[in-house]
Amino acid sequence: MRLRVGLPLVSAAAVGAVVLGVTFVNSGPSGDGVPVSAAGQPKPISEKGQAEDGPAAWHLPIEAYMPSKAEVRLIAGTRDNVIDQCMKSAGYDAWTPAPDLPEVGGKTLVDWRYGIHDPALAAARGYKPAAEEQTAYDQAIGKGAVDESGADPSVLKGCVQQADGTVPASQQAPLAQQISSESFKESMKAPAVVGVFAKWSACMADKGYAYQKPMDANDDVRFADPHRVTAEEKDTAKADVACREKNHVEKTWFDAEVALQKTAIKAHQKALNEVKAANKSAVAKAASVAK
Repeated sequence: MRLRVGLPLVSAAAVGAVVLGVTFVNSGPSGDGVPVSAAGQPKPISEKGQAEDGPAAWHLPIEAYMPSKAEVRLIAGTRDNVIDQCMKSAGYDAWTPAPDLPEVGGKTLVDWRYGIHDPALAAARGYKPAAEEQTAYDQAIGKGAVDESGADPSVLKGCVQQADGTVPASQQAPLAQQISSESFKESMKAPAVVGVFAKWSACMADKGYAYQKPMDANDDVRFADPHRVTAEEKDTAKADVACREKNHVEKTWFDAEVALQKTAIKAHQKALNEVKAANKSAVAKAASVAK
């Protein structure tokens, strides 16, 4: 049975891992303009009905050249239907596509890109995602790992190939991935970011914690067990978020990365325009088949 890409467990280290991944893409603005901030973008609404203007509402320029979350779901769902119909036609009525993996941790590319930022979640879970999210994710992995249809692997392979010819799988272009990855790494060298990291470190030191950079706290091996959230981890996370907010860590970091991405996009504009066109073509094919 096919499984969507994902990790069965999300630990403290996974928060930092999200930044270089492509699992969490967000619906960026359309058109030819490059988004440089959250300005003009819909803001997520909290359970209290209030707009939240934080990292989850921000968009990086490179997102304009990545398929949105909704587009990925459309393509994946359409491919599942094509494969499912093919398998049933081959006599494997019990075969079903792997279940969608529930979201866990950051909900957009930027949400947890620079680490945790929700005081309430930090107080309850430290550096780990909400307990119900992790449970739902683990259950989906377990269900998707078992194929009881007894399908011939060669038949499944043929059905996947059929889907490839009808609805190509959603792909993150290597160039877009490269720009996203390199801009994150290079942003930590920007003078403004180096300066705000120093302020954050001093703030943490005043609270009794010795860390040089925000991700050092996030990746502390003492908090790596995904099944255990200690009082020490929660206290550290609360202090971390407070120092981040005091020194505007996320916004400073985000602004530095936006500048780097704009430069990189300008240097590769032609190739990225082709990437955007390919994404639109794949979405159009999926939409036509899904009708």
